[in-house]
Amino acid sequence: MAYTPSSARYDSMTYNRCGNSGLLLPALSLGLWHNFGGVDDFKIARRIVRHAFDKGITHFDLANNYGPPPGSAEENFGAMLKKDFSGNLRDELIISTKAGYVMWPGPYGNWGSRKYLMASLDQSLKRMRISYVDIFYSHRPDPDTPLEETMMALHDIVKSGKALYAGISNYKAPEAKKALEILKKAGTPCLIHQPKYSMFERWVENGLLDVLEEYGVGCIPFSPLAQGLLTDRYLKGIPDNSRASKAHGFLKANDITPEKVQKIQQLNEVAKRRDQTLAQMALSWLLKDKRVTTVLIGVSSTEQLDNNLACLGNTQFNKAELEEIELILKG
Repeated sequence: MAYTPSSARYDSMTYNRCGNSGLLLPALSLGLWHNFGGVDDFKIARRIVRHAFDKGITHFDLANNYGPPPGSAEENFGAMLKKDFSGNLRDELIISTKAGYVMWPGPYGNWGSRKYLMASLDQSLKRMRISYVDIFYSHRPDPDTPLEETMMALHDIVKSGKALYAGISNYKAPEAKKALEILKKAGTPCLIHQPKYSMFERWVENGLLDVLEEYGVGCIPFSPLAQGLLTDRYLKGIPDNSRASKAHGFLKANDITPEKVQKIQQLNEVAKRRDQTLAQMALSWLLKDKRVTTVLIGVSSTEQLDNNLACLGNTQFNKAELEEIELILKG
């Protein structure tokens, strides 16, 4: 059956300006890191993408190596674009991809050289069957390649029209500041930074958010639920089909320590008093900071997506709630 997007798709989503740019992004964006690869059910993945768009999520985030196998998430998304988002619907989408981790053998399939970034983007465009992406990221800093080379590759990619905006991911504050300065001087200001950020992972608060604010760069946290730890899924062990139960996942069973479970239980009580699920509160906790443009969520079902979206109705915290959360996290 042909897909017709909901006519009410923009009615309930919040859109935030990305730094000092002209681009608005939905408060929640959909990441295709997990559940959209060749090992996953294409029908379910397609249903999630359609449902996300119907709910106002216009931003879909990928990387060259997402799968598994690497590249398969882009291939699947390309098939969805052809089936469901042809014609002018492409103009309603923000599509991002990245290069920086190992993608093919040899010296040119990893890190941050000009050779790798440009070749990788060409491959990504072929897999997705599109002529440009909206955002192209350097996925991580390369300690052995001059930062100028990596950033000027991003600059030239934007100038070529193969990407509309440049982004960086996993850059700590000092190297991010240098990267942003290079791009600014080149005339292609960085649009957005994608760091790992959650209640359990807070390194971005040690200067990075201040740097992004100084340069007018948006922030899009990934792994906001700590790979599912900041949900009620792991309060009673490791359920079947959870990320911790999958051999190819990044969340391992030994990550779920008794100390973590205790904190999750305490945070869950705070969420209940806010009439939220723990996942909703964890997302709201990130969105309370106006330097955060959008939060990147990963889901395995439309039901999970709807649960996450419900956080948008309650992103304010009172002082007592914030203090209690801090005590739990530091305990």
